[in-house]
Amino acid sequence: MDDNHETSGSFRYETVRSEVDDHGVRTISLNRPESLNAMNRQLIDDVASAFDDANRDDSTRAIVFTGTGRAFCAGDDRKEHTHPRDETEARDVVDAIQAATEAIVFGAKPVVGAINGWAVGGGFEWAINCDFPIWGESAVGFFPEVSLNLFVTGAVTSLLPALVGLNTAREMLFLGQRYSAQELHGVGVAWRVAPDDQLIAEATAVARRLASLPSLSVRAMKRTLNQAAATDLRAALDLETEATVVGFLDPLTTELLKQFD
Repeated sequence: MDDNHETSGSFRYETVRSEVDDHGVRTISLNRPESLNAMNRQLIDDVASAFDDANRDDSTRAIVFTGTGRAFCAGDDRKEHTHPRDETEARDVVDAIQAATEAIVFGAKPVVGAINGWAVGGGFEWAINCDFPIWGESAVGFFPEVSLNLFVTGAVTSLLPALVGLNTAREMLFLGQRYSAQELHGVGVAWRVAPDDQLIAEATAVARRLASLPSLSVRAMKRTLNQAAATDLRAALDLETEATVVGFLDPLTTELLKQFD
């Protein structure tokens, strides 16, 4: 964003905190704690900008991604949800969501997730986008999209089957049940589970270890693994975008979102 500026290693955004330490670890924190870091348009744009800026910043060698308060990200902010007036408006919103994933997944710097509290819908997608997702022991994740007449984004239609297998991915995406951190570790979504009060410390320790490695080989490994381990991520993003735009334009979606709890 043009009005963002950096002071002493810190970029400033309206809904995201971004600070780098002396070890080259930048912590990007979702910062709408009053709404459990639910996704409104400002947050979506700020996440994309924060990761783009971090990936361009020479002082940043690894990233910790977390949420302030009681949640990582509680998904779509239903209080601010408005039905798109047309396809152009719907596509603009979905493109912004996918741009955030592109900045996380295709960015050069390795990302350690410190997933605290709720990770719902788009928030769960961002957790899966992390290279090393560490979940707090009380954290919970689920996908409500299909039940809301919507579709997932974040390239999870490619990333999730690569992590858990196609059958488990179907279960998670179609049925939308809630999974504990321990269950997510068991199926391979969570890399590690940490006590809640040690989550940030453990994530930071991993990020510092990554930051100490040669940047050329780290960037090449991230790029190659993401391209080789999953199917075509950009094709998945395109297919998800089309399905999500159609869902946004269906009036049933707005009614189901109003009823969702």
